Amino acid sequence: MINIDFHTHTHHSYDSRMDPMRILTLARERGLNAIVINDHDTIKGGLEAQKINPYKDLQVIVGAEIKTDVGDITGIFLKEEVTARKQSEVIAEIKRQGGIVILNHPYVHHKLSEINYSGIDFIEGYNGRTDQHRNDLAIELARKENKPFISGSDAHTYSEVANCYTTFEEYIPGSIGAPIDQHYRRSAFSSIEISKLIKASKKETSAST
Repeated sequence: MINIDFHTHTHHSYDSRMDPMRILTLARERGLNAIVINDHDTIKGGLEAQKINPYKDLQVIVGAEIKTDVGDITGIFLKEEVTARKQSEVIAEIKRQGGIVILNHPYVHHKLSEINYSGIDFIEGYNGRTDQHRNDLAIELARKENKPFISGSDAHTYSEVANCYTTFEEYIPGSIGAPIDQHYRRSAFSSIEISKLIKASKKETSAST
């Protein structure tokens, strides 16, 4: 069995300070076999984690969580930065790289009626920072659109790594098969508040430089 957390942020995101090496160590300790690093609007964290990964039994999947005109969309198995911000163009860029498109936390700041579901490969059914009700709605949406759903911790702090993950029969680099199980544990309120403080701190630092 292979366990994958599909949603993790490093210090390359504006609301996290996590070190990639520490993330990898925790992921392995907590039973993951693969982890998606998908920082906001960049693949820098994923590339850094992939480069320094010392664990042969833990795979790093490079991704980016892109803020589009209809809400956040994640691309995984990326090799280059996604520069577009319009939904259709973002999906096209991801596909051109041979990537997979994930609609993450669909009931958090998304224009669901404007989403082109034909371009979506997976829907994030369980998000560690999202309450059970909205996760249930996300799973209903996945079933309505006939899309497989996966789980991601949306970790911004170390305590959140591997809170949510999806289990597969096997993992072939570059492709994802059918999920066979999901694991969900909600992030602590304190973790979410910490990332808000980090976001404010980074914004203030950026404004003063």
